[in-house]
Amino acid sequence: MNVIKHTVTVTTGASDGKGSGFTPVVNGRILNIIYTKASSGNYADTVDFVVTTEDTAITIWDQDNVTATATVAPRQATHSTAGLASLYAADGAAVNDFIYVANERIKIAVENGGNSKTGTFTVIVG
Repeated sequence: MNVIKHTVTVTTGASDGKGSGFTPVVNGRILNIIYTKASSGNYADTVDFVVTTEDTAITIWDQDNVTATATVAPRQATHSTAGLASLYAADGAAVNDFIYVANERIKIAVENGGNSKTGTFTVIVG
């Protein structure tokens, strides 16, 4: 399996605490996203992330009030050929699988990060 790492630094605006950044065009499964909190000039503890595909707007990671460095392995719910949610019979929990991206960039949007703050996102695709 070929695994590729893309690193994106996102800086928030001076007045609104928002910022965004993009990976290059990617193809494959999203294996991990790693947020690395800066050692200085880091986002406020109220920072919110929304990570999506640029063209198809598939949500990859959506979390509010992130306070520390974090690594996620995002997955999405699967469905039957009839469009019904696939569930584990024992407890009714969703069956999850990898999120695939085909020929589009990944957008990282930050809100409530504070004035002119930074953070780094590493996206692992394989």
